[in-house]
Amino acid sequence: MLRIPAGRRNGGLRVLALGTIIIIVLVSLLVARVATAAFMLTGLSREVSRFQSRSALTGSGFTTSESEMIVNHPVRRRIAMTLMLLGSAGLVTAIATLILSFANADREQTLERLGVLIVALAILVVLSRTRYVDQLLNRMIGFGLSRWTDVTDSGLARLLHLGGDYGIAEVAVDDHDWISGRTLAELDLRAEGVAVLALVCSNGAFIGAPVFDITTRPGDSLILYGPERRLEDLDRRKTGAEGEQARVGAIAEQLERIRIETRERERSDAERDGRTEHRS
Repeated sequence: MLRIPAGRRNGGLRVLALGTIIIIVLVSLLVARVATAAFMLTGLSREVSRFQSRSALTGSGFTTSESEMIVNHPVRRRIAMTLMLLGSAGLVTAIATLILSFANADREQTLERLGVLIVALAILVVLSRTRYVDQLLNRMIGFGLSRWTDVTDSGLARLLHLGGDYGIAEVAVDDHDWISGRTLAELDLRAEGVAVLALVCSNGAFIGAPVFDITTRPGDSLILYGPERRLEDLDRRKTGAEGEQARVGAIAEQLERIRIETRERERSDAERDGRTEHRS
Protein backbone atom coordinates (compact mmCIF):
# COMPACT_ATOMS: atom_id res chain seq x y z
CA MET A 1 0.00 0.00 0.00
CA LEU A 2 1.37 3.39 -1.05
CA ARG A 3 2.10 5.68 1.90
CA ILE A 4 2.28 9.44 1.47
CA PRO A 5 4.88 11.05 3.73
CA ALA A 6 3.30 13.09 6.53
CA GLY A 7 5.26 16.22 5.61
CA ARG A 8 4.12 16.11 2.00
CA ARG A 9 0.53 15.39 3.05
CA ASN A 10 0.53 18.31 5.50
CA GLY A 11 2.08 20.57 2.88
CA GLY A 12 -0.69 19.69 0.46
CA LEU A 13 -3.29 20.50 3.09
CA ARG A 14 -1.69 23.89 3.73
CA VAL A 15 -1.64 24.72 0.01
CA LEU A 16 -5.28 23.67 -0.18
CA ALA A 17 -6.04 25.94 2.78
CA LEU A 18 -4.27 28.84 1.04
CA GLY A 19 -6.38 28.28 -2.06
CA THR A 20 -9.48 28.17 0.13
CA ILE A 21 -8.68 31.63 1.51
CA ILE A 22 -8.38 33.03 -2.02
CA ILE A 23 -11.71 31.45 -2.99
CA ILE A 24 -13.36 32.86 0.15
CA VAL A 25 -12.12 36.37 -0.71
CA LEU A 26 -13.31 35.97 -4.31
CA VAL A 27 -16.74 34.82 -3.17
CA SER A 28 -16.92 37.70 -0.67
CA LEU A 29 -16.16 40.21 -3.44
CA LEU A 30 -18.86 38.70 -5.64
CA VAL A 31 -21.38 38.65 -2.78
CA ALA A 32 -20.67 42.32 -2.05
CA ARG A 33 -21.14 43.19 -5.72
CA VAL A 34 -24.43 41.27 -5.93
CA ALA A 35 -25.67 42.98 -2.75
CA THR A 36 -24.63 46.41 -4.11
CA ALA A 37 -26.63 45.79 -7.27
CA ALA A 38 -29.59 44.52 -5.23
CA PHE A 39 -29.57 47.64 -3.05
CA MET A 40 -29.40 49.81 -6.18
CA LEU A 41 -32.43 48.01 -7.62
CA THR A 42 -34.39 49.11 -4.54
CA GLY A 43 -33.58 52.77 -5.23
CA LEU A 44 -30.34 53.48 -3.34
CA SER A 45 -27.46 55.31 -4.99
CA ARG A 46 -24.32 53.41 -6.01
CA GLU A 47 -22.17 54.90 -3.23
CA VAL A 48 -24.72 54.20 -0.49
CA SER A 49 -25.32 50.67 -1.81
CA ARG A 50 -21.61 49.86 -1.91
CA PHE A 51 -21.00 51.19 1.60
CA GLN A 52 -23.99 49.45 3.17
CA SER A 53 -23.27 46.11 1.50
CA ARG A 54 -19.70 46.11 2.80
CA SER A 55 -20.86 47.28 6.21
CA ALA A 56 -23.37 44.43 6.52
CA LEU A 57 -20.98 41.81 5.10
CA THR A 58 -18.21 42.72 7.55
CA GLY A 59 -20.60 43.23 10.48
CA SER A 60 -19.39 46.81 11.04
CA GLY A 61 -22.94 48.00 11.75
CA PHE A 62 -22.56 51.75 11.28
CA THR A 63 -25.51 53.63 12.83
CA THR A 64 -26.41 56.34 10.33
CA SER A 65 -29.47 57.69 8.57
CA GLU A 66 -28.50 55.42 5.67
CA SER A 67 -28.83 52.40 7.95
CA GLU A 68 -32.37 53.45 8.78
CA MET A 69 -33.16 53.35 5.06
CA ILE A 70 -32.04 49.71 5.11
CA VAL A 71 -33.88 48.66 8.27
CA ASN A 72 -37.15 50.38 7.36
CA HIS A 73 -37.35 48.75 3.92
CA PRO A 74 -38.40 45.05 3.94
CA VAL A 75 -36.43 43.99 0.85
CA ARG A 76 -33.28 45.87 1.87
CA ARG A 77 -33.57 44.37 5.36
CA ARG A 78 -33.60 40.84 3.91
CA ILE A 79 -30.54 41.63 1.80
CA ALA A 80 -28.69 42.97 4.86
CA MET A 81 -29.63 39.94 6.99
CA THR A 82 -28.31 37.58 4.30
CA LEU A 83 -25.06 39.53 4.13
CA MET A 84 -24.62 39.35 7.91
CA LEU A 85 -25.01 35.56 7.91
CA LEU A 86 -22.64 35.08 4.98
CA GLY A 87 -20.12 37.50 6.48
CA SER A 88 -20.05 35.70 9.83
CA ALA A 89 -19.56 32.29 8.23
CA GLY A 90 -16.92 33.60 5.83
CA LEU A 91 -14.91 35.32 8.59
CA VAL A 92 -14.75 32.19 10.76
CA THR A 93 -13.78 30.01 7.79
CA ALA A 94 -11.13 32.49 6.62
CA ILE A 95 -9.48 32.65 10.06
CA ALA A 96 -9.46 28.85 10.41
CA THR A 97 -7.98 28.26 6.95
CA LEU A 98 -5.44 31.06 7.44
CA ILE A 99 -4.18 29.40 10.62
CA LEU A 100 -4.04 26.00 8.89
CA SER A 101 -2.13 27.31 5.86
CA PHE A 102 0.67 28.78 8.00
CA ALA A 103 0.74 26.20 10.80
CA ASN A 104 4.12 24.50 11.40
CA ALA A 105 5.63 26.22 8.34
CA ASP A 106 9.27 27.33 8.42
CA ARG A 107 10.39 30.87 7.56
CA GLU A 108 10.91 30.21 3.85
CA GLN A 109 7.55 28.49 3.41
CA THR A 110 5.77 31.24 5.35
CA LEU A 111 7.25 33.97 3.15
CA GLU A 112 6.47 32.01 0.00
CA ARG A 113 2.84 31.41 0.91
CA LEU A 114 2.41 34.97 2.15
CA GLY A 115 3.74 36.24 -1.18
CA VAL A 116 1.35 34.03 -3.14
CA LEU A 117 -1.56 35.20 -0.99
CA ILE A 118 -0.69 38.89 -1.41
CA VAL A 119 -0.27 38.59 -5.20
CA ALA A 120 -3.52 36.63 -5.58
CA LEU A 121 -5.48 39.14 -3.49
CA ALA A 122 -3.96 42.06 -5.42
CA ILE A 123 -5.02 40.48 -8.72
CA LEU A 124 -8.56 39.99 -7.41
CA VAL A 125 -8.77 43.62 -6.27
CA VAL A 126 -7.49 44.93 -9.63
CA LEU A 127 -9.91 42.73 -11.57
CA SER A 128 -12.83 43.81 -9.36
CA ARG A 129 -12.09 47.45 -10.19
CA THR A 130 -11.68 46.98 -13.95
CA ARG A 131 -14.40 48.82 -15.85
CA TYR A 132 -15.04 45.97 -18.29
CA VAL A 133 -15.42 43.48 -15.45
CA ASP A 134 -17.63 45.97 -13.60
CA GLN A 135 -19.99 46.38 -16.56
CA LEU A 136 -20.10 42.64 -17.23
CA LEU A 137 -20.89 41.84 -13.59
CA ASN A 138 -23.56 44.55 -13.45
CA ARG A 139 -25.34 43.12 -16.49
CA MET A 140 -25.19 39.57 -15.13
CA ILE A 141 -26.25 40.59 -11.63
CA GLY A 142 -29.08 42.80 -12.85
CA PHE A 143 -30.40 39.99 -15.08
CA GLY A 144 -30.17 37.41 -12.30
CA LEU A 145 -31.83 39.59 -9.69
CA SER A 146 -34.68 40.57 -11.98
CA ARG A 147 -35.22 36.94 -13.08
CA TRP A 148 -34.85 34.97 -9.84
CA THR A 149 -35.67 37.43 -7.05
CA ASP A 150 -38.49 39.73 -6.04
CA VAL A 151 -36.26 42.79 -5.61
CA THR A 152 -38.34 45.82 -6.48
CA ASP A 153 -37.24 47.41 -9.73
CA SER A 154 -36.69 51.15 -9.98
CA GLY A 155 -35.38 53.74 -12.38
CA LEU A 156 -31.89 53.04 -11.10
CA ALA A 157 -32.10 49.47 -12.32
CA ARG A 158 -31.85 50.57 -15.93
CA LEU A 159 -28.64 52.45 -15.16
CA LEU A 160 -26.97 49.09 -14.51
CA HIS A 161 -27.23 48.36 -18.22
CA LEU A 162 -26.02 51.70 -19.58
CA GLY A 163 -22.75 51.64 -21.46
CA GLY A 164 -20.05 54.24 -21.50
CA ASP A 165 -18.53 55.87 -18.46
CA TYR A 166 -21.73 57.21 -16.86
CA GLY A 167 -22.70 56.50 -13.27
CA ILE A 168 -24.35 57.76 -10.10
CA ALA A 169 -22.47 59.18 -7.12
CA GLU A 170 -23.39 60.80 -3.83
CA VAL A 171 -21.13 63.86 -3.41
CA ALA A 172 -20.82 65.25 0.11
CA VAL A 173 -20.79 69.05 0.55
CA ASP A 174 -17.99 70.30 2.80
CA ASP A 175 -17.07 73.82 3.93
CA HIS A 176 -14.40 74.52 1.33
CA ASP A 177 -15.96 72.65 -1.59
CA TRP A 178 -16.69 74.45 -4.84
CA ILE A 179 -20.30 73.27 -4.69
CA SER A 180 -20.87 74.62 -1.16
CA GLY A 181 -23.00 77.72 -0.53
CA ARG A 182 -24.34 78.03 -4.09
CA THR A 183 -27.74 77.53 -5.60
CA LEU A 184 -28.17 74.76 -8.14
CA ALA A 185 -28.76 77.46 -10.75
CA GLU A 186 -25.36 78.99 -9.93
CA LEU A 187 -23.68 75.60 -10.07
CA ASP A 188 -25.28 74.88 -13.47
CA LEU A 189 -23.94 71.33 -13.46
CA ARG A 190 -25.88 70.61 -16.65
CA ALA A 191 -23.24 72.60 -18.51
CA GLU A 192 -20.71 70.00 -17.36
CA GLY A 193 -22.94 67.09 -18.40
CA VAL A 194 -24.09 66.30 -14.86
CA ALA A 195 -27.70 65.98 -13.69
CA VAL A 196 -28.80 66.59 -10.09
CA LEU A 197 -31.14 63.76 -9.12
CA ALA A 198 -31.63 64.60 -5.45
CA LEU A 199 -30.38 66.54 -2.45
CA VAL A 200 -29.94 64.88 0.94
CA CYS A 201 -29.99 67.58 3.61
CA SER A 202 -27.74 67.55 6.66
CA ASN A 203 -30.77 66.76 8.84
CA GLY A 204 -31.55 63.65 6.77
CA ALA A 205 -34.37 65.16 4.69
CA PHE A 206 -34.47 63.87 1.11
CA ILE A 207 -35.40 66.26 -1.73
CA GLY A 208 -35.92 64.56 -5.07
CA ALA A 209 -35.45 66.56 -8.29
CA PRO A 210 -34.58 69.75 -6.33
CA VAL A 211 -35.47 73.17 -7.74
CA PHE A 212 -32.74 75.45 -9.06
CA ASP A 213 -33.02 78.10 -6.34
CA ILE A 214 -32.15 75.69 -3.50
CA THR A 215 -28.77 76.39 -1.87
CA THR A 216 -26.28 73.69 -0.90
CA ARG A 217 -24.92 73.78 2.66
CA PRO A 218 -22.08 71.95 4.42
CA GLY A 219 -23.33 68.58 5.59
CA ASP A 220 -25.65 68.16 2.60
CA SER A 221 -25.11 65.58 -0.15
CA LEU A 222 -25.92 65.79 -3.84
CA ILE A 223 -26.90 62.66 -5.72
CA LEU A 224 -25.54 63.22 -9.22
CA TYR A 225 -25.65 61.38 -12.53
CA GLY A 226 -23.03 61.92 -15.21
CA PRO A 227 -19.60 60.82 -16.45
CA GLU A 228 -17.81 59.07 -13.59
CA ARG A 229 -14.62 61.07 -14.09
CA ARG A 230 -16.59 64.32 -13.86
CA LEU A 231 -18.33 63.16 -10.68
CA GLU A 232 -14.96 62.38 -9.12
CA ASP A 233 -13.71 65.83 -10.13
CA LEU A 234 -16.72 67.53 -8.53
CA ASP A 235 -16.16 65.56 -5.32
CA ARG A 236 -12.57 66.85 -5.12
CA ARG A 237 -13.09 70.36 -6.51
CA LYS A 238 -12.35 73.10 -3.99
CA THR A 239 -13.45 76.74 -3.96
CA GLY A 240 -11.18 79.43 -5.38
CA ALA A 241 -9.40 80.15 -8.65
CA GLU A 242 -8.36 76.54 -9.17
CA GLY A 243 -11.94 75.37 -8.79
CA GLU A 244 -13.20 77.97 -11.27
CA GLN A 245 -10.51 76.94 -13.75
CA ALA A 246 -11.57 73.30 -13.39
CA ARG A 247 -15.16 74.40 -14.02
CA VAL A 248 -14.20 76.17 -17.28
CA GLY A 249 -12.24 73.13 -18.44
CA ALA A 250 -15.15 70.82 -17.64
CA ILE A 251 -17.59 72.92 -19.68
CA ALA A 252 -15.20 73.00 -22.65
CA GLU A 253 -14.79 69.23 -22.44
CA GLN A 254 -18.56 68.73 -22.32
CA LEU A 255 -19.08 70.98 -25.38
CA GLU A 256 -16.51 68.95 -27.29
CA ARG A 257 -18.23 65.77 -26.18
CA ILE A 258 -21.56 67.09 -27.47
CA ARG A 259 -20.00 67.98 -30.83
CA ILE A 260 -18.53 64.49 -31.20
CA GLU A 261 -21.81 62.81 -30.24
CA THR A 262 -23.73 65.06 -32.64
CA ARG A 263 -21.40 64.16 -35.53
CA GLU A 264 -21.71 60.45 -34.74
CA ARG A 265 -25.49 60.69 -34.66
CA GLU A 266 -25.60 62.60 -37.96
CA ARG A 267 -23.33 60.00 -39.55
CA SER A 268 -25.51 57.20 -38.20
CA ASP A 269 -28.64 58.89 -39.56
CA ALA A 270 -26.99 59.36 -42.94
CA GLU A 271 -25.97 55.68 -43.09
CA ARG A 272 -29.49 54.62 -42.13
CA ASP A 273 -31.05 56.86 -44.79
CA GLY A 274 -28.60 55.50 -47.33
CA ARG A 275 -29.57 51.91 -46.54
CA THR A 276 -33.25 52.84 -46.77
CA GLU A 277 -32.77 54.41 -50.23
CA HIS A 278 -30.78 51.40 -51.38
CA ARG A 279 -33.54 49.00 -50.37
CA SER A 280 -36.09 51.20 -52.14
